[in-house]
Amino acid sequence: MPNMNIPEEERNLTPDQVEALDKRRQWGLTYQVIGGQFAFFAVLLTLWSGQDAQYSPGAMHPMLYYNILTGILAVVFGLYGTYLKRGRPEFSSL
Repeated sequence: MPNMNIPEEERNLTPDQVEALDKRRQWGLTYQVIGGQFAFFAVLLTLWSGQDAQYSPGAMHPMLYYNILTGILAVVFGLYGTYLKRGRPEFSSL
């Protein structure tokens, strides 16, 4: 009898496919952690980017650009990690 707690497409996988699925989910978690670290640094960079945007002359705002870049990278890594980690986890309480 198949395990009804896991999605339909994951019920009849071969051992190699299960290993690839686990590896994909591990990479997903890794990318989520990297996205979280970028988000943390983006929050820290706001301390300097506001001052940089206020006092730097012309279009030279390097800290503001770094802050925008880290924010974008946080979102990209977080979303891609969530995409890779989709499906029901291997160990769950359900």
